[in-house]
Order: sequence, then C-alpha cells, then structure tokens
Amino acid sequence: MYTSNEAGVLNNYATEPEMYYAVYPSPEQQRSYALLGAIATLLVTSLMLTALAVS
Repeated sequence: MYTSNEAGVLNNYATEPEMYYAVYPSPEQQRSYALLGAIATLLVTSLMLTALAVS
C-alpha cells in the first residue's frame, strides 16, 4: 500500500499497526509453556548425551 503526503510525495514505508498491551497468559497457557519447555530441555539433554556417548 502506497501513501503520499500533502505535497504528493510518495511514501512507501509500511503503515504502523495500532499499539496494544500484551495480556498475561492464562494458567492453562502457562502449563503448556512449562510442558513445552520441559520437552525441549529433555530433547536437548538427550541429544547432548547421545553425542557424548557416540564420541
């Protein structure tokens, strides 16, 4: 989308969206984030231990 100012000069910068405040995550979202973090930690730990065992 192109915009122009009063003089007719083309301005092709992106239009900025409206600002809004973030909402604190609900308890079920917090639980899912904690579960994903635990799974990611387990995956990285298992990969590191596998690499250590193979070398």
